[in-house]
Amino acid sequence: MKLLRASTWLHKWVALVVGIQVLFWVAGGLVMTVIPIEQVRSEHHVAESPPQPLSFSGVLGPDEVSRALGVQATSAQLKSTPRGPVWTLTPVEGEPVTVSAATGQPLPAITEAEARSLAQAAYVGSGRVVGAVFFQTAPQETGREGPMWRVEFDDAEGTSFYLSPETGEVLTRRSDVWRFYDFFWRLHIMDLENGEDFNHPLIIIATSLTLSIVISGFILLAIRLGRDWKSWRAQSRASRGAGTT
Repeated sequence: MKLLRASTWLHKWVALVVGIQVLFWVAGGLVMTVIPIEQVRSEHHVAESPPQPLSFSGVLGPDEVSRALGVQATSAQLKSTPRGPVWTLTPVEGEPVTVSAATGQPLPAITEAEARSLAQAAYVGSGRVVGAVFFQTAPQETGREGPMWRVEFDDAEGTSFYLSPETGEVLTRRSDVWRFYDFFWRLHIMDLENGEDFNHPLIIIATSLTLSIVISGFILLAIRLGRDWKSWRAQSRASRGAGTT
């Protein structure tokens, strides 16, 4: 009886405390399984761009670029971008530096007209560019830092492309679908501020309490099934005894 009362009390009150979060977990899981991740990432709005061969003609070497910038680099990456080949040097200290591979100098920031044109060229779908906004500090939803252009499209999903002001590359994509998904993701991991930390104490406590609900529920089920079994056996014996008189 004591075990039954303790299990009932624990099951009832802990379920009351974490019940709403369990609802969020289930709702978040449903959202994450119903909406394809490709749609969340707006991959269906990315125009196919076959790899273009990188021409090394007129390209400076990493040592020349490093000397011109006065940077001691730990790594150097050469890549093709919408504005031509660039070197990205990672210095011993500080942030990576991206420069033109032809001149060794930083690229001038793209204009609003260039941002619109580059975004439209990288987009596939029925939407058209309806706005472009420059951010000196990238919005939190990008998960990035530094300046960035946001180019908005008028499609049904409210798609936005975020572009590098240096290279014109599409760095990431966001949409109303992504924001809807992200809202439930944040509820799911109980991190409403950043949506990144799923090892914080709050979710560990909530998960532990939920586990206690499951365990106490199994205990209650076992006790009640045992009672029902005993009751059924008693009634069965009584019925057999009545039948023999």
